[in-house]
Amino acid sequence: MHEIEPFYNWKKYYVPEEDVNSPFYGKEYNYELYSETIYGYYIDPSWDFMGSETLYIKILFADYHKGFIIIEFIGEWNDALNNDIMHLKRNIVDHFNPMGIKKYILIGENVLNFHGSDDCYYEEWFEDVEDDINGEVPGWIAAVNFRDFVLEEWGNYNIDTYINTGGSLQINNWRTLHPQQFFELVNGLITRRISLI
Repeated sequence: MHEIEPFYNWKKYYVPEEDVNSPFYGKEYNYELYSETIYGYYIDPSWDFMGSETLYIKILFADYHKGFIIIEFIGEWNDALNNDIMHLKRNIVDHFNPMGIKKYILIGENVLNFHGSDDCYYEEWFEDVEDDINGEVPGWIAAVNFRDFVLEEWGNYNIDTYINTGGSLQINNWRTLHPQQFFELVNGLITRRISLI
């Protein structure tokens, strides 16, 4: 696992430790020292701790004008033991919501397992982004490139009620796109899905 790095080609567009609005603003990284682990396996020092022992993140891009953020994940998403969704909701989502972030792109290629619990935090998150405040367009949460068995488990816990998953959101070429292009692609896919409901 120590060889899996977060996607770094967008660092020319956005660096979370240089963003005063980021919860990781001012963080200093020691790329020579592997100190964080998931189940005893060291992970690359570029990943960020969000409160969970099993799930780490990297904010790849945030656009406060358009109100979206792209977050990459690594590890095991474990709501049953570690309440990972609580850590994500309280430490990351609740941090960005007041800044106008209403559209969340979650990249899950490196999420290797999922253990569910209840869906309360997912429902709360969904309600946060769906709120039509001051005539704003409601937001959404999109899961891109999560593994099929993770999506199946999400379905077992009704998480797919709150997070858009699967189908056209398996976007294998996302790394070849500029972050704004990637957002426009996902936004278009979600808009099409909503219009069909």
